Amino acid sequence: MTETTPRPQTLALNAGLSPDPATRAIAPNISMSVNNALAPGDGAFSADGAADLTALPYLYARWTNPTVRQLEERVAALEGAGGAVCTATGLAAIAATFFTLLKAGDHLIVSDVCYAGANELARRILPDYGIEVTAVNLSRPADLAAALRPNTRLVHAETPCNPLLRLTDLAEVSRLAHAAGALVSVDSTFATPVATRPLDHGADLVIHSLTKFMNGHGDALGGAVAGAKPLVERIRSRAGVYLGATLAAHSAWLIMRGLDTLWPRMQTATANAARVAAYLADHPAVTAVTWPGLPGHPQADLVARQMALPGGMLTFQTRDPRATAARLAERLKTIHYAFSLGHQRSLVVLLDTEEMMASTWRLTGAQAEDYRAWAGDGIFRLSIGLEAPEDLIADLAQALGQ
Repeated sequence: MTETTPRPQTLALNAGLSPDPATRAIAPNISMSVNNALAPGDGAFSADGAADLTALPYLYARWTNPTVRQLEERVAALEGAGGAVCTATGLAAIAATFFTLLKAGDHLIVSDVCYAGANELARRILPDYGIEVTAVNLSRPADLAAALRPNTRLVHAETPCNPLLRLTDLAEVSRLAHAAGALVSVDSTFATPVATRPLDHGADLVIHSLTKFMNGHGDALGGAVAGAKPLVERIRSRAGVYLGATLAAHSAWLIMRGLDTLWPRMQTATANAARVAAYLADHPAVTAVTWPGLPGHPQADLVARQMALPGGMLTFQTRDPRATAARLAERLKTIHYAFSLGHQRSLVVLLDTEEMMASTWRLTGAQAEDYRAWAGDGIFRLSIGLEAPEDLIADLAQALGQ
């Protein structure tokens, strides 16, 4: 019989999993030990200069940990990657990538709208280290082509981007970047491997905030970078050994528990989002709705090519967003008015355009106009959970009023 590779739904449950050799327990163990005893003949090992820390015996939890390693193997399998390294947070994964691949004199191109922590790290901190940074609307390949320089080493994209739900054509961005000698990293937190696998579209690295949909329960922080094993091990040796961005074993165990149900959760969230988006699109108090699954999404063709399903994130606008925000915070009963996203419970929050421009993106000219075309004076970022869609709609109805 020909052996076949398990399908992604199965890998989400079983990749990297093996029963405990002593107890035959199926659920992953939590290895909380900071250090590990060396077996006779292991000798003394140093992580300094090691090409692959995972090839060494388990020595010290900041470098590798058995529970974290299981999670890394599962993430790599889900993304079709040669390897993965998990970190304390999603931002730690992004920082590890930037500080490993970039040095003084190098040039980074970052999506002009992406996760605020990544954007601010790139545009405010990296220049202090002599790294040149250009923010580009990566939904416009011509803008990327114009921004590429001989010293461009990395293009960092996010699709769909947070919070606009604007997509980046990963195949085209990868083609342009590689032709210029640059690598491509993609934050795929909103999509998850259920919807999009960036490596399949030519990207070199895929990054996740595991805190969000991958964990899916709102109770553990974590991040991951996956890609070709040699590239990932460069990041591991710097992030784990020198930046201290290690993921805790208990958090890794919680995130693996979340991955067990990633596929059915994403399918349910998507089905719920379809119902909620259709309701909001017809609501008299709502002036605009953005969800990749709506026929009116301005990049519907790219959604069809690049996303296996539209996902559980949507945004909507109202005529007076600040007044609406106050009303939602006071009246919502099922949906929680709170930051973060990708949890089992639905969350909504206003991202006021004026405030976000002042605090994070600071866009001007055409880039600011592009942002307002998607967000107006402010958008409500709604992360759909696993509640009955009828209850979500009823909660929005009583909170929004007429």
